[in-house]
Amino acid sequence: MSRYTPPEQNKAGQIFDIVVVVVAIFVALWLPLKMGLAGAAKSIDALDAKTWEALGQNPTMASIWEKLGYTPETAHDIIQNRFHYVIDWPTLIIMAAVLIGYFVFLFRASDREYRDVINEKFDDK
Repeated sequence: MSRYTPPEQNKAGQIFDIVVVVVAIFVALWLPLKMGLAGAAKSIDALDAKTWEALGQNPTMASIWEKLGYTPETAHDIIQNRFHYVIDWPTLIIMAAVLIGYFVFLFRASDREYRDVINEKFDDK
């Protein structure tokens, strides 16, 4: 059996690969924000009584807020801006199926090369 030689890639192919990976990373991070699937909370938990106690702030926290120039009314929107975690089950299942499909494809597509390398290294043993 001939010795395994991995395929070589020219410089233009390497640069193209780098550009594709950078664009893919940018799109993967930017697209969920643009579609409104990630980022800051979408709603503010409003309170009727806007006091430091109602906002859950102790005297030390309240004094720091006041040093920063906030009152209970102006700090209300910042403090009450909560993340609301809601799991969208169909989307989660689709994402899991895509990831599992990707890994199945990855291992099947590279199976031949893995077998060639293993045969080269361990064929005589």
